[in-house]
Amino acid sequence: MKEPLKTLLSPLNFAAYVAWAAIGWELVFTRWTPPPVLAAPAPVALLVAMQVAFLLLFMVVSSVPVADAGKRAMVLLQYGLAFALMMLARNSTLPILLILCAIQVVHLWRPRGALLVIAASNVAIYFVYRDIWEHRAPVIGTVMNLSFQAFAALTAWFAFRAEQARDELAAANADLLATRSLLAETARDSERLRLSRELHDVAGHKLTALKLNLAALARDPRFSADEQVRLCARLADELLADIRGVVMQMRRDEGLDLAAAMEALATPFERPRMHLQIEPQARVASVAQAEAVLRAVQEGLTNAVRHSQANNLWVVLRREAGTLRLDIRDDGRGSGSAELRAGNGLRGMRERLEGVGGGLDVSRTDTGGVHLQAWLPVAA
Repeated sequence: MKEPLKTLLSPLNFAAYVAWAAIGWELVFTRWTPPPVLAAPAPVALLVAMQVAFLLLFMVVSSVPVADAGKRAMVLLQYGLAFALMMLARNSTLPILLILCAIQVVHLWRPRGALLVIAASNVAIYFVYRDIWEHRAPVIGTVMNLSFQAFAALTAWFAFRAEQARDELAAANADLLATRSLLAETARDSERLRLSRELHDVAGHKLTALKLNLAALARDPRFSADEQVRLCARLADELLADIRGVVMQMRRDEGLDLAAAMEALATPFERPRMHLQIEPQARVASVAQAEAVLRAVQEGLTNAVRHSQANNLWVVLRREAGTLRLDIRDDGRGSGSAELRAGNGLRGMRERLEGVGGGLDVSRTDTGGVHLQAWLPVAA
């Protein structure tokens, strides 16, 4: 999600600023003979200011979580102001405003709806040409303006789709990196478990046999006083105790460490910044549990990016008795009283957690952010 200031200062928006500056200057300050302005300069200047204000407002709200209905209303208001200007001033540069509106339309309406809106605006401009401006060739003028609008709209549409594809590709790449990290951690955990079993079954068994043989040798009168026999027996005892300690430590560490996989999920997002805290003993016991935890974090990130004006996301994984607790919270600025409606993402997250014996609570923070609290059993 882009910040509002970055959106306003985007190089692509400067074309709109230049177009508006030229149109506004020509309407308000240029003197024509005969004058193209049919009304007093003050109403025209007011309409120009309102049109620019709504355009800038649209650019700002396009980078923050505002419903599409509100954004569409802003675009329709710009259309209305553009036609109001055409009613007050006979100026060939005014139809450029419809090009700026068409660029916004393709971002908010589906292709069929966008075609209808653009077609309706050009039907209206035909009547402006014919009945108000008394244009000699209203059809030609309408077709020319329609061609410019189509070119600008298609260019904006392909740029918008390319940006969406880039974001989807970055998210998919982060998902692959997280999956690769999870697979590597699974392989390490399996190898650790295998080595602990090998040490216990093979080395432990042979050391126990060595101890029995040394004990029998120590009972032999010929070697009972031999210092080297007693030393070997003591070393065998210490080595067996050390191996048992190593095996116990490896088994205590049994489980998957998800830190690297979680960090990989956050790599494609400029905002929000993820603050990750995982307690050392908070390790999941199975791949299914790891998948449920990772998808919960991924959904928390996705919600913060798409539906919240969040700068930070806090993720905490801790262990309480026989339960793992996952706490995901963002500093979004939505309406704190608005009820959260569970979409497909939240429903899928709850189903995954319930599938491994866990659950999910969803609420809002005091600032209007989203707070996800998940839990699952330590044992798989």
